[in-house]
Amino acid sequence: MINDAINIREATRQDTDQIVQFQQSMAQEAEGKSLDEPLLRRGVASVFDSDDKGFYLVAEADGEVVGSLLITYEWSDWRNATFWWIQSVFVSADWRRKGVYRAMHDWVHDIADSRDDICGIRLYVDRTNHIAQQTYKSLGMAHSHYDLYEIDFVL
Repeated sequence: MINDAINIREATRQDTDQIVQFQQSMAQEAEGKSLDEPLLRRGVASVFDSDDKGFYLVAEADGEVVGSLLITYEWSDWRNATFWWIQSVFVSADWRRKGVYRAMHDWVHDIADSRDDICGIRLYVDRTNHIAQQTYKSLGMAHSHYDLYEIDFVL
């Protein structure tokens, strides 16, 4: 069911508590991790404090915030433009499979596609999260040939 009453907007500092709660829930659900709340809160605040880190979107329905995601930036010298990375996606359990992520994705896609300085949209997904993978494919995203490697100095 796609809910026509879903409103997508750029998050404001007033959404910080909800974004922090969503990120704590996502980390617990997806990876069984408990995030340090003061550290997470400072991380969310940093996005609002700096234009170069990215921005959050929130989805509202029935008068409440029911989903959020973070857009971060990756410069591509090959394209002389920026990729938008979709990160930190979370939708409240009661609102899953009701078009909330699709509405956020469509907002991101439409804005990015209308700008000459944005060359594409990327995201990463846990290889065991088959539901999310299917959702991304259904929205026109293709599996890339890249694998992700990392060294995490914090978590």
